[in-house]
Amino acid sequence: MTVPGKLLSLESLEPLVSALKTSGKKVVFANGCFDLLHVGHIRYLQSARQLGDVLVVGLNSDRSVGLLKGPLRPLMPEDERAEILAAFSCVDYIFIFQESTVENALRALKPDIHCKGTDYAEETVPERDVVRSYGGRVAIVGDPKDHSTRDLIQEVLRRSASPRKSRRHP
Repeated sequence: MTVPGKLLSLESLEPLVSALKTSGKKVVFANGCFDLLHVGHIRYLQSARQLGDVLVVGLNSDRSVGLLKGPLRPLMPEDERAEILAAFSCVDYIFIFQESTVENALRALKPDIHCKGTDYAEETVPERDVVRSYGGRVAIVGDPKDHSTRDLIQEVLRRSASPRKSRRHP
């Protein structure tokens, strides 16, 4: 069960975000799969939230995660991933999207700032033209991309094959 009021449909978020912006609130948007949370996810979301008054998170659906990451993903279903994200105080609202990109959501919500992680540069953000078309801006946030779910999965597999080896504790 998710935190009440945080998980909404995109359709429900549209008038809410519009009203927040009209009242002078700066709306920040972040998105991702968030499929095995690690410190990089936390730093990304916290950094995004620091840029504004409200953080809206677009969560890839199970279907879109599978298309982006392969048939063995996600590891956790979307409702559980949403529940975990909803527990973070830096996250104000979450919606689940089916598409492989957030372009449609950005067009609908028109957040002031669209955040991407440090594996991007402002010029390489796929949705940058959409964001610029309505007057928003793109921001690169979080720590260096030294963490990934893929690497965590590989580490778990490596350790299960040889439990005495550890990448952090020799």
